[in-house]
Amino acid sequence: MTIAPPRTRKVKSRGEASFDKEIRMSTQFDHVSVTKKANIYFDGKCISYNLVFPDQTRKTVGVIMPGSLTFGTDSPEVMEIIDGKCRVRIGLDGDWKVCERGQQFRVPGKSSFDIEVQETVHYVCHFVNQ
Repeated sequence: MTIAPPRTRKVKSRGEASFDKEIRMSTQFDHVSVTKKANIYFDGKCISYNLVFPDQTRKTVGVIMPGSLTFGTDSPEVMEIIDGKCRVRIGLDGDWKVCERGQQFRVPGKSSFDIEVQETVHYVCHFVNQ
């Protein structure tokens, strides 16, 4: 499954990150394997599950509770916001951007992003193959 293209413009932040506005999102994934054990980070403030597709594409689905967290990335990621509201900063020098339901943001590999969650965020993290 691929991410539907944005219907409006991309807003570039410093570096390689970008924010996409008003994307069309699927409501479910079919034909996937789900690991039973949850990934629990930051004392339970972020909980996700791994999905593996038949073509070996990986994603996680999860929730992030209100608070401020910093995530590191190994490979590039696309964070799709299913519900909720947050502010995101890509890297240490990036600008803070509001991201909410129906939007996504991209994070380069070998970098980080800060997220301030105002309303519990339900998300899908798409790991991008290089």
